[in-house]
Amino acid sequence: MSCRVRRVDTLTDSDIDGLAAVLLDCVEGGASVGFMQPFSSDRASAWWRGLAADVEAGKRALFVAEDEIGIVGTVHLVLAQPDNQPHRADLCKMLVMQRARKRGIGAALMDAAEKAARSAGKTLLVLDTASQDAERLYARMGWTRLGVVPGFALWPDGGLCDTTYFYRDLTER
Repeated sequence: MSCRVRRVDTLTDSDIDGLAAVLLDCVEGGASVGFMQPFSSDRASAWWRGLAADVEAGKRALFVAEDEIGIVGTVHLVLAQPDNQPHRADLCKMLVMQRARKRGIGAALMDAAEKAARSAGKTLLVLDTASQDAERLYARMGWTRLGVVPGFALWPDGGLCDTTYFYRDLTER
C-alpha cells in the first residue's frame, strides 16, 4: 500500500470529511488527543472547520497522508507564536488511523512537518503525547524527551493519563 503526504493550504469539504474520520478513529481507539467519549463525526468535522482560517492564513501548516482509500493520517504545526518565540512551532495532532499504523506514515508526516518548519525559519519544535507508540517514533526521529507530567489529561473514556513532552532542535541536523 502506497501513501503520499501533502500540505493542505485550504480545507475542502472532502479534506474535512477525511480528517474527521481520522480523528474519530483515533479517539474511538482510545487516543488522548483532547476529546472525550461520546465523540461524533459532526464534532470532529466542526473541530477541523475551526482550524480552517488559521490554515488558510498560514498560521498553521497542515499535512495529510493519503493512501488509495483516502486520508489516513495528519499532523500540523502551529507556526504563529508569541513575539518572544518566533523561532518555535508546536507540533500537534499527529494522528494515524488504526488500519494504517506501522507503515511509516507517522515518520513521513513528521518529516514533512520538520521540512516545513525549517522553511518557515523555525529552529525549535515542541510536542506532547500520551502514546507510547508515538514516543518510540519521536525518539527514533531524533526528538529529545523532556519528561512526564503524571495525570495531565484524561483518556477519552475517562481515567487520568500521563503526558510526555518532547522537543526537536532543528539546528542539529
